[in-house]
Amino acid sequence: MSDMLKPSRRAFLRASAAAAAGLTAAGAARANGPDPLITEVQEWATVFGDGVDATPYGLPIQYESDVVRRNVEWLTADTTSSINFTPIHALDGTITPQGCAFERHHSGAIELRKEDYRLMINGLVDTPLVFTYADLERFPRENHVYFCECAANTGMEWAGAQLNGAQFTHGMIHNMEYTGVSLRTLLNEAGLGAAGDLADKWVYVEGADASSNGRSIPMDKALDDVLVAFKANGEALRKEHGYPVRLVVPGWEGNMWVKWIRRIEVTANAVESREETSKYTDTLADGTSRKWTWVMDAKSVVTSPSPQSPITHGAGPLVITGLAWSGHGAITRVDVSKDGGKTWETARLAKPGEKMALTRFYLDTEWNGEDMLLQSRAMDETGYVQPTKAQLREVRGENSIYHNNCIQTWHVKPNGEAENVEVS
Repeated sequence: MSDMLKPSRRAFLRASAAAAAGLTAAGAARANGPDPLITEVQEWATVFGDGVDATPYGLPIQYESDVVRRNVEWLTADTTSSINFTPIHALDGTITPQGCAFERHHSGAIELRKEDYRLMINGLVDTPLVFTYADLERFPRENHVYFCECAANTGMEWAGAQLNGAQFTHGMIHNMEYTGVSLRTLLNEAGLGAAGDLADKWVYVEGADASSNGRSIPMDKALDDVLVAFKANGEALRKEHGYPVRLVVPGWEGNMWVKWIRRIEVTANAVESREETSKYTDTLADGTSRKWTWVMDAKSVVTSPSPQSPITHGAGPLVITGLAWSGHGAITRVDVSKDGGKTWETARLAKPGEKMALTRFYLDTEWNGEDMLLQSRAMDETGYVQPTKAQLREVRGENSIYHNNCIQTWHVKPNGEAENVEVS
């Protein structure tokens, strides 16, 4: 080794001192005396643990039993047609475990065997077809990570701060890797010659459950990136997520991601079903409603600190983290404010944003125990900037339920607890 490349003792000591200082800065506790968890042999080190077959399908350890989906009891009359929320405050990274991913049902989650599954394509096609599950497995398949967000996510916050927790204000969302066959492939298999000019054509998709939950999708979207999916995060879909097959409509509202999908009809016009007329439209201040507002605009939320994830370690280094997403494409930047939007700092993205997928952001900062009004503001690759509540209300009023993508505020108190407040 060259003398110029050999580390000197003095340089080594300087580096060691710097590393120790960094450790202290990162919150490592100084030892004031013997710690029995280090100096004494613990029970778990004196006995055998569970064998490899103790849980054939792995489950979370008991100490994480609070990381679960939660319902809001007063939200619906019955849980059969209801929703529960992803515990986004307790997760990190971006991939949502299936067991934590929110679920929305209009008539309950049904039991449908693969062997009994059928998918029909009919309407303006050259050859009406029926596929079994085994048929779908034989087509070329794709893998994509996408977020699925209910159009009503954050909907209860239109008139002011309502629910005290990121899980309840923003938890109608999940982000999973889906595996399946492109809808384009299946439509081409049936043939679209009979449809003529495709520019004004639609597909109507319908589920096999009692509600049917039919939605119309413009043909250009159907032929673009829509997926007929039968796996999520590498394994079979869960029952509550549409087992054995569901539709994935990247970047568009979750109601269009029809579960237990049984029929795809090529049509000359939109069907104007219940779910796209009396529901999933946006009522404005004058009483009229916007229709066909499919895309989920850029949005973000700080997940920690937040009401369900308070600061417990006291003053010092603090990691502020959260999620951002956009149905228009990739997130390119997230800013964080600690003073209710007066000043902003650019957060660090865990990795470059991906189209129609959640992006994790971090702001590594110091907290001295002062009050904070925490906010995050997302920007996507189209240049769209997440609006404040005041900006959104100026255009939409307060009659809406769906597509609320306003900036969220948490009031972090000197004791580390956080509360949902409005700073518009």
